[in-house]
Amino acid sequence: MTSTMPQSGFYAKVRQGMPALIGQWLTHGRGDPERLALILAETARVAGLGDPGATPDGDTLIHWATSDAEPAAPHWAVRTALFLLVQMPARPIPGDDHEACAWAYCWLRNREFENRDAAINALPEHLRQAMAAAVTAAWADRQGLRLV
Repeated sequence: MTSTMPQSGFYAKVRQGMPALIGQWLTHGRGDPERLALILAETARVAGLGDPGATPDGDTLIHWATSDAEPAAPHWAVRTALFLLVQMPARPIPGDDHEACAWAYCWLRNREFENRDAAINALPEHLRQAMAAAVTAAWADRQGLRLV
C-alpha cells in the first residue's frame, strides 16, 4: 500500500489483536474452555453476531487465542467475545494497540453508528479513553470502505 492510504495497516493490527481478544474471553469468562466455547457460540446465535455452525470445543477456543493460530478465530467468535466482554463487571480493557484495534473493529461491526463520536460515546465509560484512538482508526478505515 502507498503512503496515501494512512489506514493501510489497520486491518493487519486487527488480525494481530484478535487472538488477544479471544484470550480476554478465556481470562474473564466464567467457566472452563468447553463452557466458554459453548457460551460464545450460543451468544453468537442468539445475538445475531454470526453463524458458528458446529459449536467449537474448548481446545479450539484455546487455539484461537494463540497469536500464530491457523486457522485464525472466525469473525463471529471475536465479535461475540467483544459483545460479552464490554458487558462484564470486571471491566476488561484491551492490552495493547493491536488488541484495541480488534476491539474497535468488532465494536463497529456489532452496532450501527452515525459517526465516530457516537461510536466512542456508546462505549462503556471505562473503555472510552482506552479505545478512542482505535475507534478513530476503525472509523477512518470503514469510511474508506475497507471495513467490510
